[in-house]
Order: sequence, then structure tokens, then C-alpha cells
Amino acid sequence: MSVLPAYALGDARFAASDALRSVPLAPRNLVVGLLHTYRATISHVYGDVCKYYPSCSAYAVGAVQQHGAVKGAALTAARLARCHPWAEGGVDDVPAHSNFRHALTPHGFVVPAPTGKD
Repeated sequence: MSVLPAYALGDARFAASDALRSVPLAPRNLVVGLLHTYRATISHVYGDVCKYYPSCSAYAVGAVQQHGAVKGAALTAARLARCHPWAEGGVDDVPAHSNFRHALTPHGFVVPAPTGKD
């Protein structure tokens, strides 16, 4: 299983006070959890065979983190369509969301960004 790229990991922590602000992030985190499960189980069967960096499953994690479950799934489907025996491969990072206003945990889950109010 390939390692997630640095942009897919962070150092934020979930704060109980942000529980209400986290509700809209639940679908995205559910999909990220499913992708982590896939990467920990099924992905080991295949090994590192992807022509692209990051691997398709790591790309999916980054796409869902940055763009949400629906658009992230669409970006992942487009990436999978580009992955074929005649593909040249290479570095293919997830396009950054121009207004990404969340933070990432060390495991790649999305949490509300700190408000700066202490």
C-alpha cells in the first residue's frame, strides 16, 4: 500500500466543541474511512502497481478530502479512466480546492478549521 502524499495529512485534532460544525463533514469522512479500509485490506492484494503517483486509492482520499464525497468520487472516476495499460503515468496530484477551509487530522480525516477564538 502506498503512503498518502503530504497534502492528504495534517496535524489538526477534533475538538468536541466543533461537533456541530462537523456534521456537514460526516459524508466526506465516511468515504475517507471506507477508503482507508480499502487501502488497509484489498489494496494489499494488488501491491504497488499504479503507474501514477499518488496511487489511485491515495488520489481518491485526497479528492474526497478536498472536494467532498460527490465531486471527489467524480474526480476519482476520471482518474481511474485515465489509468490503462497504454497510459504514460507520472505524477498526478489532486487539483487543490481554491477555498478549502477545513483542517486534516494525522489520519487524513477532515475537521473544521480552528476559528481562532480561544
